[in-house]
Amino acid sequence: MTPRRIVAPLLHTDAPYAYATVAAPSDTLVFCAGACPIDESGRVVTPDDIEAQAKLAVSNLGAVLREAGCSLSDVLQTTVYVATADHAELVRGWEAVRGEFLGVDPPSTLVGVSVLGYSGQRIEIEAIAAASSPSP
Repeated sequence: MTPRRIVAPLLHTDAPYAYATVAAPSDTLVFCAGACPIDESGRVVTPDDIEAQAKLAVSNLGAVLREAGCSLSDVLQTTVYVATADHAELVRGWEAVRGEFLGVDPPSTLVGVSVLGYSGQRIEIEAIAAASSPSP
């Protein structure tokens, strides 16, 4: 079952994300570690390039979700971390991630941080998703 997105009409109606997501009672929650822009050998790709890193981080998140039996459309919530103190860079990071979600707008929190785990890393994405439980 597709998660039900909540857009509260009494809140700002042009927010680029849902305010909440409701999973079906039969769904299994999947808690993902932060998806990083690293390749198969553990190296950060295109150091300091937010857009390229967002693309790979979302791709890596998608790979994990597929292994758990779900996809980006099953994501209930994300937290996007961008290594910057500059508001314009923060927004650039958010827009790059959002663009890779291809119209799926789960509730999300955007956080500017001073540093992430890998040298040259500019972005990281945590997610919670719902995998539909198999029918008995």
